[in-house]
Amino acid sequence: MSLQISTIPSSSPVQKTSHVAERRSANFHPSVWGDYFLKYASDSNPMSSDAKAKDRIERLKGEVRKMLTDAMAKPSQKLNLIDQIQRLGIAYHFETEIDKQLEQIHRSYFEFHCGDNNDLHTIALLFRLLRQQGYTISSEIFNKFKDSEGNFSNSLITDVQGLLSLFEACHLRFHGDDILNDALAFTITHLESVDEGKANPSLKKQVSHALNQPIHKGIPRLEAKHYIPLYQEEPSHNEVLLSLAKLDFNLLQVQHQKELGKLTRWWTDLDVERKFPFARDRLVEMYLWMSGVYFEPNYEAAREILIKVVCILSIIDDIYDVYGTLEELELFTKAIERWDIDAKDGLPEYMQACHKTVLDLYDEIGYELARKGRSYRLFYAKEAMKRQVRAYFTEAKWFHQSHIPMMEEYMPIALATSAMEFVLVTLLLGMGDIVTEDAFDWLLHGDSKIVKAVKVVGRLIDDIAGHKFEQERGHAATSVECFMKQHGVTEEKAKEELRKQVADAWNDINEGLRLPTIVPRPLLVRFLNFTRAMHVVYKDEKDLYTHAETKFKEHATSLYVNPLPM
Repeated sequence: MSLQISTIPSSSPVQKTSHVAERRSANFHPSVWGDYFLKYASDSNPMSSDAKAKDRIERLKGEVRKMLTDAMAKPSQKLNLIDQIQRLGIAYHFETEIDKQLEQIHRSYFEFHCGDNNDLHTIALLFRLLRQQGYTISSEIFNKFKDSEGNFSNSLITDVQGLLSLFEACHLRFHGDDILNDALAFTITHLESVDEGKANPSLKKQVSHALNQPIHKGIPRLEAKHYIPLYQEEPSHNEVLLSLAKLDFNLLQVQHQKELGKLTRWWTDLDVERKFPFARDRLVEMYLWMSGVYFEPNYEAAREILIKVVCILSIIDDIYDVYGTLEELELFTKAIERWDIDAKDGLPEYMQACHKTVLDLYDEIGYELARKGRSYRLFYAKEAMKRQVRAYFTEAKWFHQSHIPMMEEYMPIALATSAMEFVLVTLLLGMGDIVTEDAFDWLLHGDSKIVKAVKVVGRLIDDIAGHKFEQERGHAATSVECFMKQHGVTEEKAKEELRKQVADAWNDINEGLRLPTIVPRPLLVRFLNFTRAMHVVYKDEKDLYTHAETKFKEHATSLYVNPLPM
């Protein structure tokens, strides 16, 4: 998409002369969805079918709890059951039971590690589920699958299920887990060459999907929607688990449709299309992205806050990146810094509208927080917004000065403009009492390795995916350009090095989730979920949020339009 400069008279009351402002245009495509979900905004839908579904779900949940707590079941059976529950998207109903079972299995880890268990699938699943839960387990557990020369044994090549489980386990690696680096290369090589004779059709589909989207880096709801039909194809599937997964997915889809309906009404009332025609109109895409952080029914209020705020931030991002002149951006930055309705004076009309929207929205959020005795959180929310626009303005100055910074200068600002920290602060606002002032202080001022790693992943995959489109329309230099200039390398070499930094950051995230953690681990899991969603949004080095007509439309249709057949 080529850069277009449109000459539009400034609407700022402080510019009464004939001066016109040159503005860039990114030619963002219009909303894919329009007001499609508005039909779900009404609360008049009959609830009788929902009530029946809920009753049946409660009965099925009771049966699954009995399976989980069955004292007669072997640890390997428990591991497979937990894995199926998680992959079917119903684990949020059984967090206490799963944690208790994995704690018991972790205590008996020595028996797995030093015993006669040479089943690759079981050992790899044990490793993945325990690390996923924050337990320390050494990657040396896989040494037993190596030959006398230190290579993975050729006898594993025909064990497709084992290879797949080992492949999935590799994505939980820490720094220094060299054996998992070797295992990843080994499993990819042999899984890519799996033929029909070595695996049943369901397993073959799982292999193909996993190579494209590992479990650890996927959005849980999307992965559940994909896995449920595959699980149904397995001859040994459990009918109770399958029924619960389908009923629960469809019931939750109804709730998400209603939330999308109400948000669509709010978005329409804001008159985004008329007031901010230069900005990306991506409400449904943002809903999917941010619901990756928490999809569960009890997070409805937190979701609403997060999605509304980040939708407005997307408009602000486009004001700084695309539409605003440098003089206007300086005024807008100062207006947000003041956080006063009178600060709008002197802003052009479109900025006045945005400024008012921000203040009104935060007033609304502040009222809800005060009602729940959590007023202190609004201070952190406002501080995050102020820090965000300051960083945006610095980047805008770089663009207008044609400045390509060194990586050491670029990264601190770019980590801020990526909005990762902003989202992490905002996603905490609507959560329960597990969030404290200490958690906000740790996040904003704690210099945490896991927080930095989340920001690095988000920034670099965004840059790699979007830099060509952004340079065509006119944009500040990204890490790709900065790295190329600083090190005198080609674009592909720069991307290769940045990909290594992303992989290192993922290792930091995995290590940061180990127990014990400084802040409650459930908060860190939300940070992990956000990073997973980033991985999906910038999948295959494409910006699916900006260019939402294809894969993102498929994802939204899968989650919010098409129910599972019962």
